[in-house]
Amino acid sequence: MTDGEEYTLADEITARARIHAREVVDECELVVDLAALEWEVSTRARRRAGACRWDAGREVATIVLTRRAYERYEWPTFAGVVRHELVHAWEFQRFGESGHGDRFRERAAALEAPRYCEAFAEPRYVLRCLADDCDWRAKRHRASRPVKAPDQYRCGGCGGSYEVEHAASGRTWTTASGYGGVKAALGEEW
Repeated sequence: MTDGEEYTLADEITARARIHAREVVDECELVVDLAALEWEVSTRARRRAGACRWDAGREVATIVLTRRAYERYEWPTFAGVVRHELVHAWEFQRFGESGHGDRFRERAAALEAPRYCEAFAEPRYVLRCLADDCDWRAKRHRASRPVKAPDQYRCGGCGGSYEVEHAASGRTWTTASGYGGVKAALGEEW
């Protein structure tokens, strides 16, 4: 930094993640080319704490870490997210693809990285099957089409109808007009 410039929270997140990544690579025999690894911080992500993108043309992995997760997690939990994304970077660099299968699970376990990262934000909407014998539920953070018009979609478990609940208010709907009615009724509380 030059005189007059201040460090941002994104700078802090990136610096801590880079230091942790270097420690992991040095101590745990994870062969990740750190020179072919880029870092970004997302201020928009609401569900995922991190992601790893692969640019095959440049052979560069980009680890994207979420500011909200950094703010909500204690460092040991967030460091687990960094290790999780490093495993993805390792798979991309070595195999050109990555997932959460056996290879990932084995390497993540060796690094004490979670296979899946825990949610750090509560969903805005909960989709719930209406069939008595089905316990399917799905969480959503955005008003996607299945949230706005549930009567045009089917339950992911049994194929039946489902309702959507606005988590903060407890109000539910099963149709597009119901969505509009709840949204209008809640006004500023939406």
